[in-house]
Amino acid sequence: MAVEKKLVGTVALVTGASSGIGEATARSLASHGADVALVARRTERIEALAEELRQSGARALPIEADVSDREQAEAAVVQAAAELGRLDLVVNNAGVMLLGPILDSPVEEWEQMIEVNLLGLLYVSKAALPHLLAAAEAEPRRVSDLVNISSVAGRVARSGSGVYNATKHGVGAFSESLRQEVTRRHLRVSLIEPGAVTTELAQQNRPEIQAMIKKMFDIERLRAEDIADAVAYVVTRPRHVAVNEMLVRPTEQER
Repeated sequence: MAVEKKLVGTVALVTGASSGIGEATARSLASHGADVALVARRTERIEALAEELRQSGARALPIEADVSDREQAEAAVVQAAAELGRLDLVVNNAGVMLLGPILDSPVEEWEQMIEVNLLGLLYVSKAALPHLLAAAEAEPRRVSDLVNISSVAGRVARSGSGVYNATKHGVGAFSESLRQEVTRRHLRVSLIEPGAVTTELAQQNRPEIQAMIKKMFDIERLRAEDIADAVAYVVTRPRHVAVNEMLVRPTEQER
């Protein structure tokens, strides 16, 4: 069945677009008619994805950037809006998940999670706000969307993931506060909290932690496309409908 193209005439920016949820989300938004800016550090991957999306008829702009660097994050937003003409949707997906007991974890892993998961999201959001507020006043939709990808870890604290929990709880608090500031201006701020998803995220961990994660989530996991579907659902609602928060777990995941 053909996808109804509800996002024709809009421009989306997706961070962490080189793999996993970000890559799947970029494809999904393009299939709904959006032009897409692909932001990530792995240039070859986003260039290949951009070419794929162009072949399907979308405009796609690969932007190499590390969102944990404020100047790069801000420049990525400026480039997307300048080259694609506007900015209607932003999906803050870039993130790292470096787990392990607090007592034994390298502090450098904590810093990386804070810089990417929290500061990177804040930098991109702040830079994008003027563009999103302008789009909310314009055709074709007269509404815009900022979607922040969090995690079930933003709701449930677990032993062995304390700092990751802290960053994702922070994303949730920021999202709700910003939502209250801008919702009367028809900028919808949404929080999507995936449970266990099969992506490259766990591969960033030390080998012993990868084994711990595998044991912890020895279930049928979500696929990146499942979360991309959730994002697409959120941003294609009618102007008067805001989905502020969505928790998506695998059926077998208990908490």
